[in-house]
Amino acid sequence: MSRLLGIRIKNYRALANVKIGQVQYARGEPLPPLACFIGPNGSGKSTLLDAFGFIADCLLEGVEAACDKPLRGGFDRLRTQGAKGPIEFEIFFDLGDPARPIVYELHVDKVKSVPAVTLETLRQRRVGETRGKPYYFLKLRKGQGKVWAGAAVAVKRESKDAERVNLADGNRLGITTLGNLSQHPRIVQFRTYVEQWYLSYFVPEAARALPAVGAQRYLDRQGSNVGNVLQYIQRQHADQFSKLLKQLTTSIPGLKKITPEPSKDGRLLLKFDEAGYVDPFYQQSMSDGTLKMLAYSVLLTDPEPRPFIGIEEPENGLYIKLVEHLAAQLRSHATSKSNPTQVLVTTHSPYFVDALSPEQVWVIKKNPRGHADVVRVADIPKVKELVDGGLPLGSLWYSNHLDERSTQ
Repeated sequence: MSRLLGIRIKNYRALANVKIGQVQYARGEPLPPLACFIGPNGSGKSTLLDAFGFIADCLLEGVEAACDKPLRGGFDRLRTQGAKGPIEFEIFFDLGDPARPIVYELHVDKVKSVPAVTLETLRQRRVGETRGKPYYFLKLRKGQGKVWAGAAVAVKRESKDAERVNLADGNRLGITTLGNLSQHPRIVQFRTYVEQWYLSYFVPEAARALPAVGAQRYLDRQGSNVGNVLQYIQRQHADQFSKLLKQLTTSIPGLKKITPEPSKDGRLLLKFDEAGYVDPFYQQSMSDGTLKMLAYSVLLTDPEPRPFIGIEEPENGLYIKLVEHLAAQLRSHATSKSNPTQVLVTTHSPYFVDALSPEQVWVIKKNPRGHADVVRVADIPKVKELVDGGLPLGSLWYSNHLDERSTQ
């Protein structure tokens, strides 16, 4: 399964120039399986998660639609204030050979007053090489350029086996089209990887809705189809369904069973059986925290796990003990060899951070120019020593020990 090693973001809202994880070719420390980002309100945590959503939306719907999504407000609102160049992304990811990661670069800028793709590249080292620069196997400027077919970069000169590319629509990514062609397996793999990203924007009210009956394979971003996904898991993966129920009954005191149940008018109900009550409850009556834990449990027991999950402030609406339990669940899921899912989380909860190590946490803060600076906690002086001495990381954060200025 593909793994995100690092990302560079430039000119995307407050992220004027941010680098996280491995952003030099096959050098530096890659992002861990679970990465957590903390910081004050308005520091750029939500923007970081939205950057991944923006890239995925560009792939699925086109650049203009991605810019105009609700809460983005168009290209001019997305580009960092005062910036003149394009919005830039550079993604480093591993397809199973750490010495030969693949790098995807995307630039979005205005062309004749309309947002468009101005640069798109993919590059990788040649087969057998463990040193040296990577070579392009896709290089497009404003939709025109070259692509090299095959499962690996050829040893011979690239110019001899390149195919010309001339995309008619500057609104669409090159990987959207080329990622459907079998002669470009690496591009297919990268497109598939991005398509499988899951960004959670869970809304309890959406989970209380009554969808039409019918099993569905994947949870949507707001969790409105959680009952449909439960129905799918119950039908197709009975063992996973039992595991999910066991997790929930362990997490939520008094909960005995959850059952998807079709109503007479063709809608799907979730029936919750609780200790001490004869009559069941349904999703409309359940608390925000219970519905949230249900959605996360469905996500984490996926029989075919997503390669990348992003969750914003999962602690909202949860009891303190549930926050600690969820953090442990996410950490266990991300580090499991059987479910190699990367998890990126933003949080305001010291209790969530208590479950993590300094290598798993980054602090985001605004500098005097209003741009976000990102620092890994393990790189802040004295913090590792304090954690190794038994002090909880969340407590150090609460007492301002994660402020670089206070640790000098």
